[in-house]
Amino acid sequence: MTELASPPRPPRREFRNINAFTDLRTYRLPPAGIVSILHRVSGVIMFLLLPFIIWMFDTSLSSDYSFAKFKAAFNTGIGFAPGWFFKLVALALIWAYLHHFIAGLRHLWMDVSHAAVTKEFGHTSAMATLFLSILLTLVLAAKLFGFY
Repeated sequence: MTELASPPRPPRREFRNINAFTDLRTYRLPPAGIVSILHRVSGVIMFLLLPFIIWMFDTSLSSDYSFAKFKAAFNTGIGFAPGWFFKLVALALIWAYLHHFIAGLRHLWMDVSHAAVTKEFGHTSAMATLFLSILLTLVLAAKLFGFY
């Protein structure tokens, strides 16, 4: 019996581990991978800034005098740290919370809806997560730094 002639197949892609010293500059991480890494980074930032969150909450609610100190920390600073530094730390915390929340909703949606686990959905939802977290952070940064 003769076999039917089939068209030649293209060579298969080679999957390999990347070398951190040589391949990181040229490796293109997909948006879903970037969002996944940033989800972990934002969780670590929120964990590390937990004492700052507790200080802000305690100082803003204790008394009128402590609230005035709280506002002065963000306007003029405390000790060696200027006010803009506290605003930048608060802005990092705002971004971490927004990104972690939006990426968490993305992960929950993928867990609940099995139809959402496709390459196209992963790409579009990752881009939407990045766009929304940056846009909302910029809006709140404008409010924090007094642009409106």
